[in-house]
Amino acid sequence: MSIEDRIKATAKNIEGKIQEAVGEISGDPKDQAEGRAKQTEAKVRHTAEDVKDEIKKVID
Repeated sequence: MSIEDRIKATAKNIEGKIQEAVGEISGDPKDQAEGRAKQTEAKVRHTAEDVKDEIKKVID
């Protein structure tokens, strides 16, 4: 697993949370939806990294 990939996923999650919050404050549903989508993408990336870690453990 790459620490770099985890950092990118975490950054994407934070970016999504901020965008969703800005959308809520401004009342912009597009920003809210895009922010939630970024958070979902980050969760998928983290899950993929978790799977890679588990596979590596099994192989080692």
